Amino acid sequence: MTDSNLRKKLNFLTFYSIISSLLFLVFLVYITTTKKEKFDELTVKRINVVDESGKSLRMVISNEVRQHPGIINGQKLKPRERPSGMIFFNSIGDECGGLVYDGNDNNAGMVLSLDKFRDDQIMQFQYMENTQNNLRKYGLQLWDYPKENTIRERMQRFEKLDSIDDKIKVQKEYKQMKLDSLLMEKRLFIGKNFNKDVGLFINDKSGSPRIKIYVDNNDMPKIELLDKNGKIIK
Repeated sequence: MTDSNLRKKLNFLTFYSIISSLLFLVFLVYITTTKKEKFDELTVKRINVVDESGKSLRMVISNEVRQHPGIINGQKLKPRERPSGMIFFNSIGDECGGLVYDGNDNNAGMVLSLDKFRDDQIMQFQYMENTQNNLRKYGLQLWDYPKENTIRERMQRFEKLDSIDDKIKVQKEYKQMKLDSLLMEKRLFIGKNFNKDVGLFINDKSGSPRIKIYVDNNDMPKIELLDKNGKIIK
């Protein structure tokens, strides 16, 4: 065999080896990106569901240790304790609601929250219980924010509260936040309260109770209209 023929065969084998390797890599990429796996059981600590680009979160299912802290108005919140559950994210990447739950010898609960766009929660289906004293609250809760677009200032003020050790000063700052219309106000609750009243409870824009239609723990039906100071007027 001449050197020329040997060189041709070596070039062919080299070319064949490169092409085969490339085809094999393409095949591996194909099966790992298109094959739909089926599992009878899957054990994980956290699952991140992302959009088609793979960059933006759509949902996080997690235990309490690895739970996502949340994103509001494009800003990721600081690490914080959150229960196990599911956190939902919208198309701009903000948290838009979630389902969380827990239960122990002191407290138990499950909450489905719906968030205002670029802000915090405004509606919840909630169940909360003091398991030691058998006290429970469950039903539908609605809130309102007195002002629009206050999330940034509210978060800054809460960060300031975290740096204050004086409890009296913290309460004073918290009251000021309420006066500045930075805190959400309870507007409506339908369900059972911790005091065992069951009914409809409506508050005004400042969070003051104005209408109560309920049955109390003694099975007495009541309808109350109240002024802004909580005094029954009818």
